[in-house]
Amino acid sequence: MDPLKTPLTDTHKKLGARLAPFAGWEMPIQYQGIIAEHTHTRSKVSLFDICHMGELLVSGKEAAQELGRFVTHDLENIVPGRCSYGFMLTPSGSIQDDLIIYPLEKDQFMLVVNASQKQDDLKHLQENLSSGVRVIDKTMLTGKLDLQGPNSLSVLEKITAQTWRDLKYFRFRKTSLAGLDILLSRTGYTGELGYEIYAPWEGIKELWDMILKDERVRPAGLGARDTLRLEAGLPLYGQDLDHNHTPAEAGYEFVLKSKARYLGKEKALQVKDCLTGLVIDGRRTPRKGDRVLVKDTEAGVITSGSFAPSLGHCIALAYIDKTYSSQSDFSIQRDKVMFMARKADLPFYRGTARVDTLKWGLDKS
Repeated sequence: MDPLKTPLTDTHKKLGARLAPFAGWEMPIQYQGIIAEHTHTRSKVSLFDICHMGELLVSGKEAAQELGRFVTHDLENIVPGRCSYGFMLTPSGSIQDDLIIYPLEKDQFMLVVNASQKQDDLKHLQENLSSGVRVIDKTMLTGKLDLQGPNSLSVLEKITAQTWRDLKYFRFRKTSLAGLDILLSRTGYTGELGYEIYAPWEGIKELWDMILKDERVRPAGLGARDTLRLEAGLPLYGQDLDHNHTPAEAGYEFVLKSKARYLGKEKALQVKDCLTGLVIDGRRTPRKGDRVLVKDTEAGVITSGSFAPSLGHCIALAYIDKTYSSQSDFSIQRDKVMFMARKADLPFYRGTARVDTLKWGLDKS
């Protein structure tokens, strides 16, 4: 099956992007180069095509109560204007998907899910929600652009001629831009100040071109997005989050605040392994699946690894058996090659979004 295309696929080709399949889509991996795009995002501002993400609309009189049976989000305490991060779990308490929920109205919610999990999430909800609650897949009608970096606020205020500095982390607002109705949230996946823009699919190219007219903005691909999120200590579904681990093992027990009896709740706090940050001197990059050892004993496995351009050395996330989670020094084995690693606090790099202290919009300010 041919990969799906975003409204910007031809535009990416004209900009010289290297495209590759990702989660069933043809997506831009890089333009100038991953390190150049990473550095520009950290120092100025970059624009990302994220139209591959899934958007599911759940609505109905009992939508909050029904949806609350299948997600960890505290739907009783989020209101229009405040979005929330959390999980959809399996019956065993492991992670089926991580997602952000936007309460658009009292009885209407937009779920932003991972592209690789969208079909499973959609089927799961359609088969289990009551007949009075509708679930509609809006993915091919909804485009998404991410404007990320220290200059993102200035750029946003310039193109919209509106004030956005009062919009707090994990808050959103509806507005219009270029004649389009858009939803804009102060969220992102880079560790920097940033905004995510949801707009009608057919208007995405116009928005993209408008934003890129600002000379401070450059396009960035999924390669830089991956190194940016890893420096910020943010997990990626399919690598650091999966059906084999619970939210507590991934370090996200703090989002399990809902009082509802959601699927998998009884087991969501179980911990056998701990997602752990590791620092490696030099440029020897750990890869997913590399073994993590304490002396000669296997203690865990690498889930994500990369050279960190902002830090000048390599970093990784690994699931470490809780028996060894208090250790400071580890070795990483790939085939017959062995190199050393040290435990590190997350995030590895603290950008302008302060993801270390702003716990995914759960603050009440």
